[in-house]
Amino acid sequence: MTEYSTPIITAVIVFAILVFFLWIPWLVYTYRKYGFLPLSLTIISFSFVFYILSALFLVLLPLPESRDTCAMQNPNTVHYSLMPFQFIEDTLKGNWLDLKNPASYMLLFKQSAFYQVFFNFLLLLPLGVYIRYYLIHKKHWWKAGVAAFTVSLFFEITQLTGIYGIYNCAYRLFDVDDLMSNTIGGIIGFFIAPAVLAIFPSKKKIEERAEYLMRKDEVKAPVVLIAFGIDLFIIDIIRQLLLNVINHNEVTNFIATTILLLIGLLIVPILWNGRTLGTAIMRFRYSSKLTKNITRSRMAKRFVAIYVAYFITVIVTTMNNITVTMDSAYYKASVLLALGSTIAGLILTIVLFIHIMLVLFGKGKRRFFVDESADLYTTRKKGSN
Repeated sequence: MTEYSTPIITAVIVFAILVFFLWIPWLVYTYRKYGFLPLSLTIISFSFVFYILSALFLVLLPLPESRDTCAMQNPNTVHYSLMPFQFIEDTLKGNWLDLKNPASYMLLFKQSAFYQVFFNFLLLLPLGVYIRYYLIHKKHWWKAGVAAFTVSLFFEITQLTGIYGIYNCAYRLFDVDDLMSNTIGGIIGFFIAPAVLAIFPSKKKIEERAEYLMRKDEVKAPVVLIAFGIDLFIIDIIRQLLLNVINHNEVTNFIATTILLLIGLLIVPILWNGRTLGTAIMRFRYSSKLTKNITRSRMAKRFVAIYVAYFITVIVTTMNNITVTMDSAYYKASVLLALGSTIAGLILTIVLFIHIMLVLFGKGKRRFFVDESADLYTTRKKGSN
């Protein structure tokens, strides 16, 4: 079982790392393309990544312990099999099959040659399912066959070349039967895909919903939160770059953060028609639904709300960092101050978390407090307000 469990566990680990780095870019991409975050498309796309990793690792792992694989084999070892349907002869070896005795048919499932072909058939069958989702029309079945054959050929060549020279001899067999069974599996997967994909909305329905949301001019709360996170991320990157080239302390750090927040969350949207860098990436902007001057004043109110929340965290952090020696007359007061600031910080964190959850799962009935306090709205229309 380790020959199967090891590749799958490896695929899980690599997949988790990829998700960590690709999650936010994927959310940005899907929203920019569709105007919302389709869960079904996310499941299908990320499961496809996991499937490809699993298939690759099942073909290549476990790796030999030494790069000198030639020394581990006989000098006359043949690393390829170019005879089509050789698996039939290999499966029937041993004269176990008696056509007059139906009970002997069950022995087929004990033949290793049969299992190898069946495994290769199943290996690229899901590839046909994924291709059907993206190509939709069954007339493209031949494309699934070409894709399956190409992927299978890549696997076989990778094995034959010892992963392109990493190992000095092939450590697995290049088998033309594997090419055939992989290709057939991909084609069969293409034809049975509708039964598998019936539980997911089609690409056409996703595109229809994207057009509907565009007409409705609706910006979902998760998208607003992602845009705000992008703004803070960009501001923090610039802050760290600035502090790396100047002598800095807590005061200069506070001043630099304040200036960058002012530029990124107030000056830029005022000059850019209600857009920050984050909202521009996510393709929406802020508007008061009234005049441009009122929008600017409300952007200022939004900035104040954000800055007050930031300033409170600065005060809490500063109080927690005050150190007083035990023999000082102010030691007890400093302990109480640190305890109070810690409790205040914890309460603020809990309140913000609950607020964010209520907005995210409020089905559009609530706005984030910084937008609510400024009476600002999100819109995907370019406009001039």
